[in-house]
Amino acid sequence: MKLLLDTCVLYPTVMREMLLGVADAGAFEPLWSGEIEGEWAHTAQKHEAGAGVFVAGEIAMLNARWPQARVRYGEGLKARLWLPDPNDIHVLAAAIAGSADAIITLNKKDFPSQILAEEGLGVMDPDAYLRGLWAANPALVGGVAGRVLAAACALSGRDWEMRALLKKARLPRLAKALA
Repeated sequence: MKLLLDTCVLYPTVMREMLLGVADAGAFEPLWSGEIEGEWAHTAQKHEAGAGVFVAGEIAMLNARWPQARVRYGEGLKARLWLPDPNDIHVLAAAIAGSADAIITLNKKDFPSQILAEEGLGVMDPDAYLRGLWAANPALVGGVAGRVLAAACALSGRDWEMRALLKKARLPRLAKALA
């Protein structure tokens, strides 16, 4: 399955690490675009001074790990599309160009299901997706969550609890399942 990752699931870090961790384990093939990468870098820079350099390194590593993930599309594709928020058209264009099965986003309301269905796409909430994946394969998701927790503790110097870390990352259903 191919899933287009919207900017809002690439930043913050814990959500990105959870999604890409399960992708790395073979749960799905991730997709994104250069425009999504640019939004990610811009958002990170707004929240953390100097984060642009860090994000550029993260993007380079992700593109090296998944060389087929970055999709390209033409302005003609974008011009024929419509969404309630015109700023999200590039996300839909990337999903279509990458032959994605669905878009993973926190902003489901911005991607009406009838419009996506016309393009053969679905839309998924990251928490619901990861919770469903956990129900089907608890060892896979639990292993990724354990690695993400260990990295968060090491990088922050804080002793995080799994539930608190995932709730802070806007993954409350997954947090409850793993508790």
